Amino acid sequence: MAVVEMKRIHVYALKNNRKRILEMLQRKAVVEVNTPEDAGQEDGMGPFSKTDTASARQTFEKNAQLITSAVEVLDSYAPPQKSMLAMLEGRTGINAHQYEETAAAAPELTKTAQRLSALGKRIADQQAEIARLEAQIDALKPWMGLDISMRTIGTQSSSVFIGTFPEELTAGEIKTRLAQAAPEVEAVEVEVVSTQPQQTCAFVVCLARVGIKLEAALRGMGFTYPAAPSKTAPPERVQELKNRIQTAREDIAASEKEIVSYAGKRQALLFTADYYTMRADKYGVLGELWQSPHVFWLTGYVEARRAPALQKELEEKYNAFVEVETPDEKEDLPVRLQNGFFGAPVEGVIEGYSLPGKFEVDPAKVMCVFYYVLFGMMLSDAAYGFLIALGTGIVLLKFKNIEEGLRKTMRMFFFCGLSTMFWGVLFGSYFGDAVDVIARTFFGYGADMPSLTPPLWFAPLEEPMRLMLFSFLLGIIHLFAGLAMQIYQLCRRGKYLDALYDSGFWYMLVGGLIIALISTSMFQDMMSLHLSIPSIVTNIALALAGVGAVGIIATSGRESRGVKRFLKGLYGLYGVSSWLSDILSYSRLLALGLATGVIAQVFNMLGTMAGGGPVGVVLFILVFVIGHVLNLLINLLGAYVHTNRLQYVEFFGKFYEGGGRKFEPFAAKTKHFKITEE
Repeated sequence: MAVVEMKRIHVYALKNNRKRILEMLQRKAVVEVNTPEDAGQEDGMGPFSKTDTASARQTFEKNAQLITSAVEVLDSYAPPQKSMLAMLEGRTGINAHQYEETAAAAPELTKTAQRLSALGKRIADQQAEIARLEAQIDALKPWMGLDISMRTIGTQSSSVFIGTFPEELTAGEIKTRLAQAAPEVEAVEVEVVSTQPQQTCAFVVCLARVGIKLEAALRGMGFTYPAAPSKTAPPERVQELKNRIQTAREDIAASEKEIVSYAGKRQALLFTADYYTMRADKYGVLGELWQSPHVFWLTGYVEARRAPALQKELEEKYNAFVEVETPDEKEDLPVRLQNGFFGAPVEGVIEGYSLPGKFEVDPAKVMCVFYYVLFGMMLSDAAYGFLIALGTGIVLLKFKNIEEGLRKTMRMFFFCGLSTMFWGVLFGSYFGDAVDVIARTFFGYGADMPSLTPPLWFAPLEEPMRLMLFSFLLGIIHLFAGLAMQIYQLCRRGKYLDALYDSGFWYMLVGGLIIALISTSMFQDMMSLHLSIPSIVTNIALALAGVGAVGIIATSGRESRGVKRFLKGLYGLYGVSSWLSDILSYSRLLALGLATGVIAQVFNMLGTMAGGGPVGVVLFILVFVIGHVLNLLINLLGAYVHTNRLQYVEFFGKFYEGGGRKFEPFAAKTKHFKITEE
């Protein structure tokens, strides 16, 4: 199975070649740098030490973030033209020469990013200023009838009060209440500037000698002064504020125009952001290297198949001394999967669970066969399968630059689509029974005539028990394949007895019980089977089951002694109940397969409710398209989820634990471009 063999590599080189070596390794993405913290001292490398690169790395990360934010500002005012399928186009490829050009232009483009960020901040500030000024105008609107400054407090002989009451009042009502509250105050004049349901803006004047008493009376009525009175008359102040708003809007327009003028630099800015990200990653690796004044040491993991070529290039181009060795068994080796055309697409499903742990094999090559078969059986409609295979096939052919992970996913669904077509033809399902429904409704095909799309095998809706029995059979094969994987893993490590104890006895027990069950008349009547199994076969099956049961009891607790071992053996035998639940889990193949066909037939029937006339044709097309799109999407999701579940729980549960660490080479982890070799 295809877990790639790893080697540990040691690179010793002169410090003046450090930059070129790191950049070469980053472009090739073949070495995972893994330097133990105390390796330098353990290996007797006393003069060697590590360099603190945290400050430089933070600077590059800050620059990358600055440019990313600047591009967001640019996109706000000059949105890029992107197609709906832009995510399938992949990253732009640039060669090493173009990369060097990007590096040379980085300082100037950083200044451009700073300018864009400054313009974005200016626009935001001006927008906030406009909102503040408009709020001031709104606050002054009730005072537009006042032709003097709101800060006027009177003259030597008079006192002026400009403010609001918390209710709607007339000038007469205000005077009356003031007379009641302060009868000694004379010669009071009141002018109502404006009124609202819960507010009255008023101008009150009196003689200066009674101003204090009048103010006390006003406060008793809830009178309050404006929070921000204007120095000038409100109409003049409003005009001044409007002029400032206009100036701010002109400044925003000019800033937006300048931002749009940088639209042609968007791609270069994105490349520069990736460049700084690469520099930050490089300095992160640089901080892990053991270095002396003239020499540095790099160590990590490399794929065994790539090691010779890498060693040769490092020695010939950079005069480095390179050692490649087999890692110690105690090392936590990274895991990388390598499979063929059919196995590679399901690697993402395996990674979604966990990569193979130490001593485990890569299950992809075995798993992919079951994955495609189970997925297709759950969806089981030839037309749906054709649409899936067609759509993913077009994507794979048209978008050559698609990212590798997405390419594998598309290829996986392509094979799933082919499998769905296969099962759909076997079961005679083409958009359910759409062909027969269309022929009967619109072309006068007789209801008593044979189906135009007969199944090559059988129709699940007519023989559900047959499909259920086949689902259980497929499930047993799937589970037994998991046991076979366990035997293979143990035998690779020379643990032949463990293979017998942990898997061989289960083959005997479960296989024998299944054969014995099938031979019973009750089971055959229930499943409508007509099998003639000789009694000797049944007896042999029961004998094997007995041997398997005894073997499981004797060996399940073999690490213990005495009664404890026997009790653990009984508990191990109790695991046969989990086999029953595992086999029953494959009834989901029946459930999802029937659901797809039944829902499809329901939509076909709904589409014919208006008959075969022109209106009926239009209704049928609408219901057909909407209904089958929904059916495809829902059952596609269901098939994907439940196929994964059968792999993760039932199949992996028999042999696979996972826990492996993904191989993460020192690479150009960019978002917008990828470096291609010359």
